[in-house]
Amino acid sequence: MPRSQRNDNFIDKSFTVMADMILKMMPVKRQAKEAFAYYRDGMSAQADGDYAEALEYYNEALKLEEDAYDRSFILYNIGLIHAANGQHDEALVYYDRALEDNPRLPQALNNIAVIHHYRGAKAEEDGHPERAEPHYEKAAAAWVRAIRLAPDNYIEAQNWLKTTGRAELLY
Repeated sequence: MPRSQRNDNFIDKSFTVMADMILKMMPVKRQAKEAFAYYRDGMSAQADGDYAEALEYYNEALKLEEDAYDRSFILYNIGLIHAANGQHDEALVYYDRALEDNPRLPQALNNIAVIHHYRGAKAEEDGHPERAEPHYEKAAAAWVRAIRLAPDNYIEAQNWLKTTGRAELLY
């Protein structure tokens, strides 16, 4: 049974009913509708913390989705799951793939920066400051790109860029 038919929450059920109605009326190919249904079920599973199930739905959606913009959000969500599971290398792969399909995805850039910043801080904490700097440089580059796309977002990153002397990269 699809996840969309299992929701017990009134709001989830209402959203699902409305999404199903819109999906039926949309003048798009059946394959695109199926991809969206898998994506929607993946988001629902992800919101419930059922990451394995979410990955299954997202992978099915990827098989069907042809639109690069829509694929970018599927890939981004897969990256989120890997990051939440501490699989940072896998998360970076999916964020990069999402950016290949949609270069204007600041949240993917932000998450790439967060991972590199974490790795830099961890290297410093472990007594290896020489290993930290390359990660900080990658974090700065990703945050600069994200901030250029969404100038009103990522205030903490903007402050970090300023306090570390990297703010000139923004201009």
